Amino acid sequence: MRTTRSIRSTVLVFLVTLTVVGTGVTPVAAAGSGTGAVAQTQTQCSFPFSATDATGTEVTVEERPERVTTLAPSAAQTMWEIGGSEQVVGVSQFASYLDGADSRTNVSAAGFGVDVEKVVGTEPDLVLAPNTIGNETVTKLRDAGLTVYRFEAATSIENIEAKTTVIGQLTGNCEGAATANAWMNQNVEAAQSATESADNPRVIYPLGGGYVAGEETFIDAMITASGGTNVVAEEGLSGYPQLSDEKVIELAPEVVLITSPEGAAILDSEPYASTPAAENDSTVTLEVNYLNQPAPRSVAYTVSNMTAGFHPDAYGEEQFVTKSEVSAQSNDSATASDGTAENETVAADGGETADATQTTETSADSPGFDVVAALVALAATTLLARRRR
Repeated sequence: MRTTRSIRSTVLVFLVTLTVVGTGVTPVAAAGSGTGAVAQTQTQCSFPFSATDATGTEVTVEERPERVTTLAPSAAQTMWEIGGSEQVVGVSQFASYLDGADSRTNVSAAGFGVDVEKVVGTEPDLVLAPNTIGNETVTKLRDAGLTVYRFEAATSIENIEAKTTVIGQLTGNCEGAATANAWMNQNVEAAQSATESADNPRVIYPLGGGYVAGEETFIDAMITASGGTNVVAEEGLSGYPQLSDEKVIELAPEVVLITSPEGAAILDSEPYASTPAAENDSTVTLEVNYLNQPAPRSVAYTVSNMTAGFHPDAYGEEQFVTKSEVSAQSNDSATASDGTAENETVAADGGETADATQTTETSADSPGFDVVAALVALAATTLLARRRR
């Protein structure tokens, strides 16, 4: 019989206030096969750069884009993280939390989605589109003469790493992307190392309206990396399924993930009032923008905070790897090397190979990138409709 450990009642995020240190140094190679790290990462970008996107289109960027419009907050967050924020001229409404995002054009449509005319109006050299943006919208943008790269769904930490690498290559921020990936992976490894011999609490993340995060989602990947067991994934339910009250009670979660202290009230009503989580008053509070957006900063902060919530006796703030620590390691590696960056791939003739990093592709119809925001919006719309009846 598995022993249930005592879990802190409500764990507030202790890392989201940390300052994100800028890059500008040669990054270290991400280590550890457990996190899907790229063994060798190209840190020097070259143009023209071409890659095939989720629509099957080979997208070519002739030179480093000066103007980039992001149609999803995760893409915007990634641009900020890899040192490309100054290139961004357009963002979605959900990226407003990023420092300086309010000075960019909001390209969101009324309600949900993006406004094609607003996107065109930003005069971008490159548009980064999530998998939640339909092919019809992508076609309209391309017909307007824009270069658009549409991403596959992010269903794992490996996918997030690969997407970050591609964004770096498309925008000329390869070095920053490599550093961001190394930072993310080192924090995942720190969490896994701290909880290797610990018992895993049974966890659930309700999105509202009965929707929850299942297997083959980046949220499930973060729960697993943090030493938790996603009860929905354990049941073999993939994506973001909608569960009945009876099913939630049957799954018997011991910890409920929430995105604000007020969210703990979910334990006062059914079905969660009839779960072990309610019996032990066990919730873990996480920053919503990081929990729901697949990007390196999101993974680094969320995994650290989840791990502290699931395993307070095994993991503490001192085990969080800061961006500056990764940068310091990079400087040490560069100093000790013979002039070739540690994680550059060098061709036989001494030159860098243009396609050193391979990307991971996932199913185009699977959930990911910012689908969580879409589900939350759907749940809110459904609840509003019910109230109006």
